[in-house]
Amino acid sequence: MKKTNMQSWLSLLLCAVLIAAVALLAGCGETKTQTPTDANRSTVVVSQAGLNQVGQGATSFYFDVVDGEGNTTKFQVLTDKTLVGEALMDNGLINGDQGDYGLYVKTVNGITADYDVDQTYWAFYVNGEYATSGVDTTTITPGATYMFKVEK
Repeated sequence: MKKTNMQSWLSLLLCAVLIAAVALLAGCGETKTQTPTDANRSTVVVSQAGLNQVGQGATSFYFDVVDGEGNTTKFQVLTDKTLVGEALMDNGLINGDQGDYGLYVKTVNGITADYDVDQTYWAFYVNGEYATSGVDTTTITPGATYMFKVEK
């Protein structure tokens, strides 16, 4: 009888240890970090929620990048710039060509969309709505979410 009680107690203790180990390991996962194209200009900090923090400054906004496969990379951008395009270029997140209608963004977070090759382009959104102005003329609204998404 004493042996059965001891076995039950040991089994209970082992279960408790295993549950504690699983709980501790549940928060440990591999974090995939995508760095800006110009790593020398900006430091990327990855938070526990997978939000990449870039830049320095008093103003903060959010920036999402949705690639051609639908994968999203999220950034929090800190800046002292007043225009979204300036802040993103300053942190190496976007690149493009200056044209008659402003900056034509071709590369976002190191991913190039080329309309001449495969009819894809980077669409610019402000708070989930298709932007009515270009990224280089859009004034930063603190806390807003700006997004570039590959579209066809």
